[in-house]
Amino acid sequence: MAHYFEYLIGFFGQLHPQSLLGIGAILLLAWLVSENRRAFPFRTVIVGLAMQMALALVLLKVQVARDGLFALNGVVTALTDATRAGTSFVFGFIGGGAAPFQITNPSGMVNFAFGVLPLIIVISALSALLWHWRILAIVVKAIAFVLKRLLGIGGAVGLGGAATVFLGNVEGLLVVRPYLAKFNRAELFVMFTVGMSVVAGTVFVLYATILHPVLPTALGHILIASFMSLFGAIIVARIMIPGNAATDTVAESEMKYRSSMDAVSHGTEVGLKIYWQIIAMLIVVVALVALANTILAHAPQLWGAPVTLQRVFGWLFAPVVWLYGVPWNEAGTAGSLLGTKTILNELIAYIDLAALPAGTLDPRATLIMVYAMCGFANFSSVGIVIAGMSALEPGRRDVVVPLVMRSLLAGTMASGLTGSMIGLLPVT
Repeated sequence: MAHYFEYLIGFFGQLHPQSLLGIGAILLLAWLVSENRRAFPFRTVIVGLAMQMALALVLLKVQVARDGLFALNGVVTALTDATRAGTSFVFGFIGGGAAPFQITNPSGMVNFAFGVLPLIIVISALSALLWHWRILAIVVKAIAFVLKRLLGIGGAVGLGGAATVFLGNVEGLLVVRPYLAKFNRAELFVMFTVGMSVVAGTVFVLYATILHPVLPTALGHILIASFMSLFGAIIVARIMIPGNAATDTVAESEMKYRSSMDAVSHGTEVGLKIYWQIIAMLIVVVALVALANTILAHAPQLWGAPVTLQRVFGWLFAPVVWLYGVPWNEAGTAGSLLGTKTILNELIAYIDLAALPAGTLDPRATLIMVYAMCGFANFSSVGIVIAGMSALEPGRRDVVVPLVMRSLLAGTMASGLTGSMIGLLPVT
């Protein structure tokens, strides 16, 4: 018994109180903007935070679980190599094939559109196939069962939330389409907040590939971050809009395919849409940032350097990332990343993180930001969810639009809760 207490004292002595302050600040903000402050869901908050902590500790500190999780990074290599086989066949050397000339600048051969982004199409097709084979469906239903038992939410909301982690926010809604007309505001808000606070399985490998130079075990961390944020999203959503969320599953999901080939075909089509959306978004976003920096270049220099959009983001979000646990001397850089993620999207933010000079952020700050930015909470996602819900349930647009706009804040807080939890625990 004495040894047990010594272990607990040693464990709590390793916690970072700065990040604990961040967790408290996020919960306080969610309560302040709540529609019913008297209906604070104590059980959901306590159990949800405990599950976040347990997930992080088991998967990052227990050696067997840690080794198994990080072995998934071999999946990145396998899928990347498989995708390169297809892109090099279709696009030749710009897709990763052998170059017909001598290469003097290998880094210049990296082609994002034809060599990296096609991963999304492959993963989308594979996800649809695994769903048709019931493998992914069984995993999703198991997670929904856990959410129902632990957090007291209905099976339909749990099913949709779990599906969103693997399939994406609009596809997650499609899984529970038979229930969308029955969902009340509280249930819809949980669904939208989950969609804003996690990233879909279709981009897990893409983000892991981008982050590999700064975090070789990125795939495992992104997977953990999405599951932790699933719990974080339910916590924040239930605080902000309390209410009954007990709709259970009685009807079949509409996510069905006629055959394996139909699943592959449909998954490829969906992946292709995402592929083109990302390419278009990258072109526009990078151009807009460059245009903003050109305009800001005419402003007087501050502290010996030109004013840029990235620096402005850094000033605005530095206090936020400090609450997550980032050291103050690194908060400007980390805040810029969080601002990019929130105003633009997490893909641009991860690219910027991977491009930072070595040592700009220490390992713990890097890990905190990987977790805190692992979510779809940005303005383009708001438009995507509104469009998706308008197609699925056009009669509820007046209810949906304000809830989706509010879920942008909730999703950002939920991802921040995950980043703060990683900052709190001794997992680096």
